[in-house]
Amino acid sequence: MHVADYVWYITVGVLLALLAFDVFIIGRRPHEPTTRESATAIAFYVGLAVIFGLGVWAFSGGRYAGEFYAGWLTEYSLSVDNLFIFLIIMTRFKVPRKYQQTALLVGIILALFFRGIFIAVGAAAINQFSWVFYLFGAFLVYTAVHLARQGENDDDDYKENSVIRFARRRLNASEEYNGVKLTVVQNGKRLVTPMAIVIVALGTTDLLFALDSIPAIYGLTQEPFLVFTANVFALMGLRQLYFLLGDLLRRLVYLSLGLSVVLAFIGVKLVLHAMHENELPFINGGEHISWAPEIPISVSLGFIIVTLGITTILSLRKSGKIPALPTGDTEPTEPTEPGSAEASTAQNGTVEGKTPEADAGGGELDEATRAEIECIQAPEQTDSKKS
Repeated sequence: MHVADYVWYITVGVLLALLAFDVFIIGRRPHEPTTRESATAIAFYVGLAVIFGLGVWAFSGGRYAGEFYAGWLTEYSLSVDNLFIFLIIMTRFKVPRKYQQTALLVGIILALFFRGIFIAVGAAAINQFSWVFYLFGAFLVYTAVHLARQGENDDDDYKENSVIRFARRRLNASEEYNGVKLTVVQNGKRLVTPMAIVIVALGTTDLLFALDSIPAIYGLTQEPFLVFTANVFALMGLRQLYFLLGDLLRRLVYLSLGLSVVLAFIGVKLVLHAMHENELPFINGGEHISWAPEIPISVSLGFIIVTLGITTILSLRKSGKIPALPTGDTEPTEPTEPGSAEASTAQNGTVEGKTPEADAGGGELDEATRAEIECIQAPEQTDSKKS
């Protein structure tokens, strides 16, 4: 796939302009985006990705368009899984909702930065050493097994890494947030705010997820232009998606399992590709392994769509289960007519010929006691008739 320099410049310029608009215009003030704002932004960014893929199809053919869509869907799914960790971090550090937007913006910018570095390093390594695909494939299979062993997404699965623990211990942090500022002066001392610790947590999380995402997309396409654009489009709209889905992210309990299947598939695909292009002298004498099949991108795209679709449906079915209301054999009671015995019971708590004491299990009252009670109730009845 040949991409002219001016296409690179235009694409990068437009994407950076969109990012700058999102950061400096939409996110200029800390607030919680409304449902309408979030839905509109997500529809806009997803629509842009679809249109971009159609443009790739028109100018470069269906193969490269399929590679873009497969890479975009995979990276988008990994980013949603990343959002689940972001949600846990925000909850653990009790970040106020109106400040979470700023924290997410910083997290997304850091994700772009780290992924950009890994994209460049990955492209250089692939150009120099074909055996890198063996490493990428083995790493993705290892990651898939690790995700599968974790099972369902759970808040308890998140463990703070060593960088976060070091920041907690070594940095003098205040107890309260100072808006979105990273430092505050208290009693003549400059302290970092909890927001600074949150940024450290988001940054290290982005770094770890970049290690998974870049080998994954290089297993679907080796075109740096498609790798870059798929990653950028996958990160666009994540901030709005976070607020739109909210606790629904916690309902995607099987997302990690679905991603483990996708990553394992891509890992095997990478190993097969490495075998097909083999140059290692201790494997098949340094010759290509001709029987190793090349999985076409159409199969990869279909597998990813089906796997993620099944994962989402099963997750929502499990997390959406609501205990059924208890059902009994008793028939519904009909409304009582005014003046009936039942209405009198509901209003006064007595049935004709009985007193509350008798209903409570005290048995029949003697004549003297009953006369005293009637004398006490008589004035009340007279007053009610007058009114």
